[in-house]
Amino acid sequence: MAAFRLAIKLGATGLESDVWLTNDGVAVLDHDGVVGRRWRQRSIADVVSTALPDFIPTLAELAELAVTHNMALSLDVKNPSAYETVQRTIVEVSPELLRRSYVCCENFAVLCEVAPQFRDMLLVDSSRFASLKDGPERRLAQLKELGVTALNMHHSDWNGGLVTLAHRFERLAFAWDVQFEHQLTTMVRMGIDGLYSDWVDRMVDVARNEAPL
Repeated sequence: MAAFRLAIKLGATGLESDVWLTNDGVAVLDHDGVVGRRWRQRSIADVVSTALPDFIPTLAELAELAVTHNMALSLDVKNPSAYETVQRTIVEVSPELLRRSYVCCENFAVLCEVAPQFRDMLLVDSSRFASLKDGPERRLAQLKELGVTALNMHHSDWNGGLVTLAHRFERLAFAWDVQFEHQLTTMVRMGIDGLYSDWVDRMVDVARNEAPL
């Protein structure tokens, strides 16, 4: 939570985290999804929420912070059965927050299954260009048909033509792992709608310089 608060102070407009389900069905935030020391690690899915280390926050805590500071959320759902819990948790904190919470899925087959059930969520297809077996135009057409809001790819996968193509299908274009100033500048000038970076100060400076309010 300290990292999220620092990001807000530095000027980020959204917060990102990975979401896992505990053994008792609580949505929590962690990168690796395991707890414990090297030789005694356990999956978060095998641990009840009350037994987790204090530094692992719940999704509800992050949602409350987002509401307080009017932030967007990007949630990378790591458990295919967690979508309903994610939706319910956000709505319980604030139904309005659901409209600025981008829920990402890395498995296109899973996305195809869950999209019809959660059309009121802003679902995101997190992929790589090499994984778009039928090509980007076909994938974007599928995303539009499914009601999926955005295509999220590594910044190196995007070019101006692909961003234009995404917008032609009325889908948002997100780029992740955008760490350096020249990469951030290129993405903003390309028309990317959302940037993911570990360097909030660099991201905010480029956004202000390239797209001043």
